[in-house]
Amino acid sequence: MENDLGRDKISRLVFRIAIPSMLAQFVSVLYSIVDRMFVGNIPQFGDLSLAGVGVCGPIVTMIGAFAFLVGIGGTPLMGIALGEGNREKASRILANCFVLLVGIAVIVTGTVLLLKEPMLRLFGASDITYPYAEAYFTIYISGTVFALLSTGMYQFVIAQGYAKVGMCSVILGAVLNIILDPIFIYGFHMGVRGAAFATIISQAASATFVLIFLLKKANITICFGGYSFKTMVRVLQMGFTPFAIIAADNIMIIAMNALLQKHGGAQGDTLITINTIVQSFMLVLTMPLGGISGGTQCILSYNYGAGYSDRVIKAQRYIAGLCVAYTGILFLMARLAGPAFVTLFTSDAELNAQACRAINICTLTAVPLGIQYAIVDGFTGMGQIQMSLPLSFWRKTVYFIAVFAIPAMTDASMIFYAQPISDILAVSLSIPLYFIMIKRILRNRETFLAG
Repeated sequence: MENDLGRDKISRLVFRIAIPSMLAQFVSVLYSIVDRMFVGNIPQFGDLSLAGVGVCGPIVTMIGAFAFLVGIGGTPLMGIALGEGNREKASRILANCFVLLVGIAVIVTGTVLLLKEPMLRLFGASDITYPYAEAYFTIYISGTVFALLSTGMYQFVIAQGYAKVGMCSVILGAVLNIILDPIFIYGFHMGVRGAAFATIISQAASATFVLIFLLKKANITICFGGYSFKTMVRVLQMGFTPFAIIAADNIMIIAMNALLQKHGGAQGDTLITINTIVQSFMLVLTMPLGGISGGTQCILSYNYGAGYSDRVIKAQRYIAGLCVAYTGILFLMARLAGPAFVTLFTSDAELNAQACRAINICTLTAVPLGIQYAIVDGFTGMGQIQMSLPLSFWRKTVYFIAVFAIPAMTDASMIFYAQPISDILAVSLSIPLYFIMIKRILRNRETFLAG
């Protein structure tokens, strides 16, 4: 085992797990960014193709949230079981999560394929961009099982302390995607279809890597049998917070695209293209940030399960520090390297300037967002969904109201201010609530174990 979650020095443990997890998520961002970069540079149809893929992006990510529903829902339970020394219970949880992921993948694939046209139309596809959105979406959704297994089961690799193995699984898929994208898009002249095929092949490779490891080499391996409806329900309850966070984020992006199309007038497709570029940068911010706060949940869940309160507190301090450091760097990068980032997607000077302005607005409160991630994911890691869920929904509610109110009252391009408004109001509630509740939560756990 790479890391001893209960005995290794906390500072080294956090860094050994957080850094590979962060890098893994950073590399995973390349799945969408590389697709969008190559699509945006398709001769003659690049901007329209990018707008079409942009409409699909939040829907695809929202579907991918089911991987976190099961993955992050099951890993705290497995970690707490391991902290208690109950390997049999941990193994049953893993088995149930594997079956859940496969079942959800089948249901989601069939349902979404039946509803794809009304979904894409509702979420911002115009008559011009719909053919590009439909071509990408149909192929990508057909590989949903690979997306959910690669992302969902990856969480159980990290949860056992195998951060480097988890990173390798993500890098495998991302590198393969980078290689296949230009071959399929340009070499085979497949356009957006080529981008979708490259992505699902890459996800299939990652899923295969993760499953082989969990079947044969991990400390806790996938077994068959011991399935329990009660266990599955508990996993879904635990995973609802991260699922809701990701789903709500993407519902908001979908709503933004629809509102930009509605209020943007003749500039509707252009504003959606800008939003696609902005959300690509936000993925660079939020995905690795989630790698830090989510990847280190295994430390919190294991030590919370074992009743090591001092180690939980120390770990959270280091995790929060890493989150703040990373978001601080991304705040500066948005201002110093934003124009270079935008040129990956478009060579249009006016579009570049508008996208850079939008990125600067959305990252105004990047550092408070880092604190929010550390607190919410920390509560989730300890199984405290009664704390993490309300905090998440508070931020999403504010964002939801702002997204609808801003374009109705002013210019549609001002909609990007919804992000900093929600971040500030969210952390203003999360920080005091954390300091009020954390000692009580840990004390209750110690009392439970002593009894």
